Amino acid sequence: MKNIRSQNQSRRVMSEINMVPFIDVMLVMLIIFMVMAPISPSRMIPLPSVGSGVDRQSADPLEIEILADDKIQIRSKSQLYPSNLNSLAADVIKIDPAVKAIGAAASPVLITAFKTLPYESVVRVLDALRKSGVTKVGLSVEASR
Repeated sequence: MKNIRSQNQSRRVMSEINMVPFIDVMLVMLIIFMVMAPISPSRMIPLPSVGSGVDRQSADPLEIEILADDKIQIRSKSQLYPSNLNSLAADVIKIDPAVKAIGAAASPVLITAFKTLPYESVVRVLDALRKSGVTKVGLSVEASR
C-alpha cells in the first residue's frame, strides 16, 4: 500500500505557469518594433506657414477675388472683370495668356477669398484653373499681427 501512495504523490499537478516562453516572445516583439520604428514613414505632413515662402512677388499678379455671395471678379492692373465659375478659366486666359506658360515664364494667379466662405468655393476655383492648364496658382493670406 505504501507503494501506491508514493506514486500518487509524485504525479501531483503542477499549478505554476512557465513565464519563459512568454518573456521570449515579448522580447522578440520589442526588438522588431525598435528596429521598424525608424524605418516606417512618418505620418506628419509638413504644412506651409505664412512667411515661409519666397518673398519675391510678381509686379502685378492676376488676382481672382471670390466674394461673399460666390461671385467672382478678376483683377488685372487695377481693372475689374466680372466672371463666373463656368467661364473663369477662359476669362483668365483671355485677360492674360501668359498664365498658361510653362515654368518660370508663367504669370502667377492669386486667389483672394473672404474668410467666411466655405472652403469648397476656393477649391472649385482652384480646380477650374488647374484643369485649364494654369500652372502658378497661389492663395492670398493675411499675416497675423
